[in-house]
Amino acid sequence: MKIKIIKCLQDNYSYFIIDEKNQNACVIDPGEPGPIINFIENNNIKLKYILNTHHHYDHVGGNEELKKKYGSKVVGFIEDKYRIPEIDLFVEDNQIWKKDKFEAKIYHIPGHTKGHIAFHFFKEKKIFTGDTLFSLGCGRIFEGTYEQMFNSLKKIKELPKETEVYCGHEYTLANSFFCLANDAKNLKLKKKVVEIKEKIKNNLPTVPTSLGDELDCNIFLRAKDVESFSKLRDLKDNF
Repeated sequence: MKIKIIKCLQDNYSYFIIDEKNQNACVIDPGEPGPIINFIENNNIKLKYILNTHHHYDHVGGNEELKKKYGSKVVGFIEDKYRIPEIDLFVEDNQIWKKDKFEAKIYHIPGHTKGHIAFHFFKEKKIFTGDTLFSLGCGRIFEGTYEQMFNSLKKIKELPKETEVYCGHEYTLANSFFCLANDAKNLKLKKKVVEIKEKIKNNLPTVPTSLGDELDCNIFLRAKDVESFSKLRDLKDNF
């Protein structure tokens, strides 16, 4: 499987997962249709599935037009069936979603929203975390609770360290400032920030990141309990 990163809107990332044998593809969180259509038309891709991590418009804004144009099936969490536009296929927590050559385990990871999920393509060791886990950060808590978000991140932390993490936004550099302000002696973090700045300088995405790097450097994943996590999340909201 090949992964192609597509920039959408201001700082969103959508992702193509492409079966190179037949050019069938899934797209994760198409925030707008234009960039997705451009890639499909320029690369002779067959868009079979649209996978949504959650219902926010900047992650589902392309659903309707893409489905209409390509006949793609929209996949989302069953409890968000009234909030995800054009949804066709419902998935549940811990389900293995398998269509064509695509296979992913679904994790319900509430906090940012009540119905947020991640798609873990476990054979390829890649997870698409939407707005729950960012590189060096985590999502704001809009609908859920601190405890839910802490436990959602805990689920992700238990995956193999070599897992590649693909998140929903290019927030990494901004997130790094908060991590440095609260974890100033972390040498691995300082090294990662140098690498991040180099990528930004060269107009390259800072994702994917590895789960191992995040465990070493992401202050939210280093929080030992809900209380310390909650304090960090409040500090970040006002940083």
